[in-house]
Amino acid sequence: MGSFSIWHWVIVLVVVILVFGTKKLGNVGADLGKAVKGFKDGVKGEEDKPATQQTAQSTIDVDAKEKSKQ
Repeated sequence: MGSFSIWHWVIVLVVVILVFGTKKLGNVGADLGKAVKGFKDGVKGEEDKPATQQTAQSTIDVDAKEKSKQ
């Protein structure tokens, strides 16, 4: 009584697909993946960024300082 069979889950999946549509479910999945990736990148911190990102950021900082002096 407390457990669901595979057929219960199949019916639930079909209802969810009918209600939301496959395109919207795909968009939700993609958005969730981007959010998880952004969270992981944020947790890593500044010291774990690849050298190219650190170099690009330092170049931007130098350019901004030069422009502010002018």
